[in-house]
Amino acid sequence: MSMNVGSGSSQGADPEPMMEMNMTPLIDVLLVLIIMMIITIPKQNHSVNLNMPIGNPPPMTEKPVVVTIDVDFDGTIIWDGETIADRATLEAKMNSIAAQANQPEVHLRPNKLVEYKVVAGVMATAQRLGVTKIGMVGNEQFQ
Repeated sequence: MSMNVGSGSSQGADPEPMMEMNMTPLIDVLLVLIIMMIITIPKQNHSVNLNMPIGNPPPMTEKPVVVTIDVDFDGTIIWDGETIADRATLEAKMNSIAAQANQPEVHLRPNKLVEYKVVAGVMATAQRLGVTKIGMVGNEQFQ
């Protein structure tokens, strides 16, 4: 690095003030900050990690039992054709499914007009109580 002290005249006059700023240290600091930012940015993943089973599944010996849960447009929950009165009844039925060693398949069929919070509530209840075989049915109505 170099430093410019003045105009270089050998006379006894006052030296001229320096009007230029040395940009080299500023650029060095900015480059270091950019390199640090690039190093610390997390790697972007455009994939979804799934825990997939390993190996071939055993052949099915019996047809699985299917429980159908319909959610009507007004939020009414229907369990295999029977209307569920309240959330406690739904939880009791979900508990009975979760307690079984070989759980039946739960097919959740929401109406196109139902609010999302009702369907999400049913799914959250199933997950919280340990129902593992649950799937959405009738997705073609949403397209």
